[in-house]
Amino acid sequence: MSLTSDPPLRPPAATSPGHDPALDDHAALKVVPVRHPWRWAAVAATAVLLTQFLYGLVTNPGWEWDVFARYVTTGTILRAVRVTLELTFYGTVAGFALGIVLAFMRLSASPFLRAVSYAYVWAFRSIPLIVQLLFWFNLAYLYEELQLGIPFGPGFVSFDTMNLVGAMSAAVLGLALHQAAYAAEIVRGGVLAVDSGQSEAAAALGIPRLRQLRRIVLPQAMRSILPNAANEIVSLFKGTSIVSVMAIGELFYQVQVVYGRNGRVVPLLMVATVWYVLLTTVLSVLQHYVERHYAKGAVR
Repeated sequence: MSLTSDPPLRPPAATSPGHDPALDDHAALKVVPVRHPWRWAAVAATAVLLTQFLYGLVTNPGWEWDVFARYVTTGTILRAVRVTLELTFYGTVAGFALGIVLAFMRLSASPFLRAVSYAYVWAFRSIPLIVQLLFWFNLAYLYEELQLGIPFGPGFVSFDTMNLVGAMSAAVLGLALHQAAYAAEIVRGGVLAVDSGQSEAAAALGIPRLRQLRRIVLPQAMRSILPNAANEIVSLFKGTSIVSVMAIGELFYQVQVVYGRNGRVVPLLMVATVWYVLLTTVLSVLQHYVERHYAKGAVR
C-alpha cells in the first residue's frame, strides 16, 4: 500500500501594483483592420473616369489646343482680364463697405434703421442682378438729370445722367449694390455669432463701444465672416460675366467677340475657363492665409 500526496500548490505569479491582467489578454488578440471593398471600388471607378476625361482632353482634336495657346495670352484677352478684375475689386470694396453699414443698421436699436436695412436687403436679393444692371444702364431714360439742393425745393447743382452714368460705372454700381445686400447678412451673421458675454464683459470694464467693436467683436466675428465673404467675392468675380449684356469688354464678352469672328467656340471658351479657374485659385489661396491669420488662438 503506497501513500500519495497532492502536488504542492504554487503561489500566484507576482504582479506589479496597478497591473491589470486583462491587458495581457488584449495584447494577445490579433487586430484585423476593417475592410472597405466598396470604398476601393468607388476609388477605382473614379480613377478610371478621371483618366478617360484627361485622355479625351489631350487626344480629342475638337478642343483645338493650338488655337487655345494662340489666344490665351493675347493683348485683347489680357485687357479683358484686367477689366474683370477691376469690376470685381470695385464691386467688392463698395459692396462690403455699404454692407457693413447696412448690417449695423439692422443690429441697431432704432426700429426705423432696422426697417430700412431689412427693406434694402429684401429688395436687392429679390431682383435678379441682370435686371438691376439694365436699370442702371438705362438710368438716363428714367431721369434726364439729377439735382442736389433742398428736398422738394430748388436745386443748386444738376448732373446730366447721360454723361454721369456710363456703361462701366453702371456695371460697378449695379454689382456693388447687389453685393451689399448679401454682404450685410454675412456681416450681421458674423457679429451675432460672437457670444454676447464678450461685449457685456467689455462694457463692465469700461471699454468704449467703438473699441469693443474694433478690438473684441470684429476679430472674433471675422472667423465666421471670412468663409462666406470669400465665397461671395468668388461668385462676384464669376458673375461679372453678366455685364456682357452691356457690351463691356470683360473676359467673357471679349471671348464672345473673338469666337464670333473666327468661329472657334470651344477653344475660346476654354480660354475664359482657364482664366476663371486660375484667378479663382489665387483668391482661394489668399482666403486660406487670411483665415489662418484670424484663426490664431482659436484653431491649432
